[in-house]
Amino acid sequence: MTIETEMRAALEAAFSPATLEVVNQSHLHKGHPGDDGSGESHWAVVISAPQLAAMSRVERHRAVHAALGPAILDRIHALSLDVS
Repeated sequence: MTIETEMRAALEAAFSPATLEVVNQSHLHKGHPGDDGSGESHWAVVISAPQLAAMSRVERHRAVHAALGPAILDRIHALSLDVS
């Protein structure tokens, strides 16, 4: 299972989002610090879900991080979030 598949499954299970985009941006960082050569080191997530909308920006980010958990977060270098 790819990290993208794991991220999608975790976020869909936690939030049933109206919008969810999980974009692998690792190719943009090839050779940069944090590039582990796996091709799965840098990610962008765009997510919109009703329960996230009522939260502050910090709370939304914490909720997404909690949903992804250490099993996913410990295997990536960078995560860009656009949460609403």
